[in-house]
Amino acid sequence: MRSVFVVSKPLEPPWTDGSKNLARDLLLGLERYPARGMGRQGGARHIGGIALEPVYPRRSPSGGPGFGAHEALYALRWLAFGARAPLWHFFFTPNPRTSGAARLVARLRAVRTVQTVCSAPALVGSSLRSLCFTDRIVVLSRKTEHLLLDAGLERERVVRIAPCAPPLTPPAAAARLRIRRALGLPAQAPVVVYPGDLEHEAAALRVLEAHGRLSREAWLVMACRTKSKRSARAYERLAERARRLGTEPRVRWAGTSARILQWLAGADVVALPTETLCGKLDLPLVLLEAMALGRPVIVCEGTSAAELAEDGAAVAVPPDADALAHALARLLDDGQLRSDLGERALRTVRERHDRSAMARAYEAVYDALW
Repeated sequence: MRSVFVVSKPLEPPWTDGSKNLARDLLLGLERYPARGMGRQGGARHIGGIALEPVYPRRSPSGGPGFGAHEALYALRWLAFGARAPLWHFFFTPNPRTSGAARLVARLRAVRTVQTVCSAPALVGSSLRSLCFTDRIVVLSRKTEHLLLDAGLERERVVRIAPCAPPLTPPAAAARLRIRRALGLPAQAPVVVYPGDLEHEAAALRVLEAHGRLSREAWLVMACRTKSKRSARAYERLAERARRLGTEPRVRWAGTSARILQWLAGADVVALPTETLCGKLDLPLVLLEAMALGRPVIVCEGTSAAELAEDGAAVAVPPDADALAHALARLLDDGQLRSDLGERALRTVRERHDRSAMARAYEAVYDALW
């Protein structure tokens, strides 16, 4: 049977990880290929009608292949002895340890292989080429596509498929007021949401500095996940900077929040002006979610996320606090401009980041391997 086994982090809540969500959405969108995913022992056995194999241990400190040696061993053991599908689809960024082990097991099992490179790998040239072991490599952005081709990978092995956005509905004005009230945000004041990572402190600091240049009414929500001890240290430094800027009363530290969609829906502008997207999809899921909610989005020039700014669907700025402040002020001061940009963002997401269209593109990749 032409079936697919998806190799990813355990497919379970919370749905705060872009690569895990992408694997889940692909499984839910496939029509012509029976597929199974990776779950956890003692966890859910199905998700939206898709069967999950009990691959990972009941409790574990990390997330899956390429993230922790402990769970990687569970995944590799399942691939070596448990997975029955003739085609394996991997979702992880290439790295020497995981790529080498997966290559060996795939050869021993004589299966066809696909890999989605969710984030641009740090390696380049021959080092990168040696880590891309699958029959087909799917990338999410032109930037990573060029990176792989420049490293010497064959054109026929590399396929670009845009990630999908969830099917969200932009809230009406009254609903946005209720959302703001529930989040403790002012009803009328301009609100900017930064959904970045505290580990990338330079970008977070840039947002704080830009916020300090805005009008006294503007609020800033730092919706930043806490990933490590570095996050706590970065928070202390950033909070101190907000105090020195005098903006502390208008800065909210949302942390890792299950209400991220509400924070996005309540925003006037969503800004992710970071030069590095390490740990995020090339086209970050949180930005696609914001666009699906009709929110104007700001990204950083020169990154894969800047591809979202093509055709005017987002605003790309250089990594500079003054440039960011200018872009924010322009949007916050002009309601019609915000509305127009939000509508273009929503249209782009619906046209280019539809789950069914993404699944059909992946099925075409599978078709080519039989």
